[in-house]
Amino acid sequence: MNSSAIFRGPMKTESASSSPREIPVKVAADAAFKNAMKNTPQDARIEHDKALGRVMTALIQDETELFKRFSDNPSFKKWLTDTIFTMTSEAPRE
Repeated sequence: MNSSAIFRGPMKTESASSSPREIPVKVAADAAFKNAMKNTPQDARIEHDKALGRVMTALIQDETELFKRFSDNPSFKKWLTDTIFTMTSEAPRE
């Protein structure tokens, strides 16, 4: 799977308020993750994974298929976790 394929093209969503494209943005905006990236980079991956879990849980209502894949498919969860970490750890820091 292309590392950014899920974030491009039209997305079938039930709500315009959330989208898989927002996942990296929401993870990068997570206060605990931002704090870890700034102050304790060795803990950044741990905080990232927690932030991604919170974001995915928040998406459950609008993106049930994506959440089901994230929850039920370990290889998809690893791919998504690694992809979002790469995208958010390369994002400009405040």
